[in-house]
Amino acid sequence: MFIDATILPAPFTSQLQHHSLICFSFPLSTQLLLLCRIFMMGKIVKSLSFLVFLGVLVEGLNIWPMPNSVNYGHQIMYLSNNFVLKTDGSKYNDASGILKDAFSRLLDVIEVDHVIDSNFSQIDPLSILHGIHVIVWSQNDELQYGVDESYKLSIPSHGTQVYAHIEAQTVYGVLHGLQTFSQLCRFNLTNRGIEVHQVPWNINDQPRFFYRGLLIDTARHYLPLPIIKSVIDSMSYAKLNVLHWHIVDTQSFPLEIPSFPKLWNGAYSISERYTMADAAEIVSYAQRRGISVLAEVDVPGHALSWGTGYPSLWPSKDCQQPLDVSKEFTFKVIDGILSDFSKTFKYRFVHLGGDEVNTSCWTETPHIRRWLRQHGLNESGAYQYFVLRAQKIALSHGYEIINWEETFNDFGSKLSRKTVVHNWLGGGVAEKVVASGLRCIVSNQDKWYLDHLDAPWEGFYMNEPLTNITNHHQQKLVLGGEVCMWGEHIDASDIEQTIWPRAAAAAERLWTAYDNLAKDPSHVVERLAHFRCLLNRRGVAAAPLFGPGRVAPYEPGSCFKQ
Repeated sequence: MFIDATILPAPFTSQLQHHSLICFSFPLSTQLLLLCRIFMMGKIVKSLSFLVFLGVLVEGLNIWPMPNSVNYGHQIMYLSNNFVLKTDGSKYNDASGILKDAFSRLLDVIEVDHVIDSNFSQIDPLSILHGIHVIVWSQNDELQYGVDESYKLSIPSHGTQVYAHIEAQTVYGVLHGLQTFSQLCRFNLTNRGIEVHQVPWNINDQPRFFYRGLLIDTARHYLPLPIIKSVIDSMSYAKLNVLHWHIVDTQSFPLEIPSFPKLWNGAYSISERYTMADAAEIVSYAQRRGISVLAEVDVPGHALSWGTGYPSLWPSKDCQQPLDVSKEFTFKVIDGILSDFSKTFKYRFVHLGGDEVNTSCWTETPHIRRWLRQHGLNESGAYQYFVLRAQKIALSHGYEIINWEETFNDFGSKLSRKTVVHNWLGGGVAEKVVASGLRCIVSNQDKWYLDHLDAPWEGFYMNEPLTNITNHHQQKLVLGGEVCMWGEHIDASDIEQTIWPRAAAAAERLWTAYDNLAKDPSHVVERLAHFRCLLNRRGVAAAPLFGPGRVAPYEPGSCFKQ
C-alpha cells in the first residue's frame, strides 16, 4: 500500500515538492515516518493530533458523516461469499423484519450490482469475515423523536470464525451501524470480492441532534412515489432522520383527505395525487429505514388550492387566500385533515406552517370585515387567532406543533408551550426562541435552502445551529436542523442532484460531535467527494462537488476530482 500524493491538500503537497527525501515507492510505514518528519520541520504540525488527521487523508478514512470515535488498523478482511446475519443474544425479535430487510439492503449496496465471484483459495482462512453479529438491547421498535440512535461497531482482525459486531440499544442504532459498515466495504475488481480495509475497526457513534431533516415539496411539482422512496433511501445513507413532507400549498392539493374528499380536487391532475394509502406506504417505507415523516399542512396562507374543492374556504371568488378566518367550516376542515393525519402520520409533531400570510383579503371582503369588527380584531389579531385555534386543534389530536418563525416574531408569547419554532428567514432567531423557553429547528434560508443554487456546500457544512447559544439548557431546546428542497424549480428529473451532495454537508453538521467537525471545510473536501461518488455508485444522481448547486461536470475526469 502506498501514499498517493494527489490526495493530499495543497499545504501538504507544496511541502512535498520541496523535499526530495520522499520516495513514494517506500512502504507505507516508512512514508508516514518521513512525512511526519517533513511536517515537523516545516512547523505544520502543532500537536500529536496530526496523526489522526494524517490518517484521514492518507489512509482514506472515508466515512460520512464522521463518527464520534474511530480507531482502526491496517489489515484487510474479505467478506465470505456466504456473508450472514447473526442475532444470538439480542433481545429484539425482529417480528416486523426491519433488521432482516436492512441486512438485505446492506448486501445490495456493498455489491453495487457487481457479480461476486471470489476465489478464497489463496487467502488465509483467518482473514475471512463470515457475517455481522447484531445485538439489540430493546425489544421496542417504535420510531419517535428522541429514540436512541447510538451504536457500537467493531471488526476484529483475526480469529477462527470472525464476525463484525454491532451493538445498539434500538434497532434504529443498528441501521446506522450498518450504514457505516457499508462505507468500510469496497469491491475488489481483481479478486471479484468485497474487502474491508484498515481492520481492526472500533467505532462508537451517536447523533449530535435528534432532528436531522430534509424537506420535500409535492405542491409545486408532483413527485412520484418511487422518487420519494429514492430520496428516503439516500437520506438513510447520510443518517438524516426526518422527511418533512410539505404536502400542499397554493398551487396544488395532491393528498386524499377522507374526511373532506373534494380537497384533492385541487391537485394538478387526476394522476398527480396521493391516496392516504400511498401516504401510509411512505411513512412505513421511511420508518423501516429509521426515518420519521413530518407532515405539513400550511395555514392560513399558502392554501388557495383548498378552495378548488370547497370554494367557501376562500374569502371570496376574487380574493382566494388566506383561508376564511370568519367561518367555522374552515376550522372543521382543518380538524378533519388533522384527524385523518393522526391515523397515518405518527410522528410526535405536525407542521402547521403559518408563514407569509398576506391578510389583505380579510379586510377587503365585506363579510370578514364585519366579523373582524364584531370580534374586535384587526388583521394581525385575526392572524394570531387563526394560528392559535389551529394549534388547539392539533393538540386535541395528540400532536405537538411546529410553526414557521413568523408566528414567533409576531406573537411568540401567545404560542402554545408545545410549539417548536421553525427558523427560516435568517440568523439570530434561534437564540431568541430558546431564550423565551420555546424549542427551535434551524433552516435559515441563506445557508440551508437547497433551491438556492448559489449556496455552496461549504456554507451548508459551516452553518452552526447553536450559534451564539451558550447556555446548556437553551442548547437542548434546539432540536436540530433541516435542509429545505422547495419545489418551484425542481421535479422528478432533477431533485436528487439538487439535494446532493450539499445536504450531506449539513448532515455531518447535525450528526457529528461539534469538536469532531472540521473548522475549515477544505479539510473534508476529499471525504465529501468520496461520499458523493459513493452516492453515484448507489444510483443516486448526486451532482459534482465543485461549483454551484446542481452543477454539471465541467469536463471529463474522475468522479473523485469533480
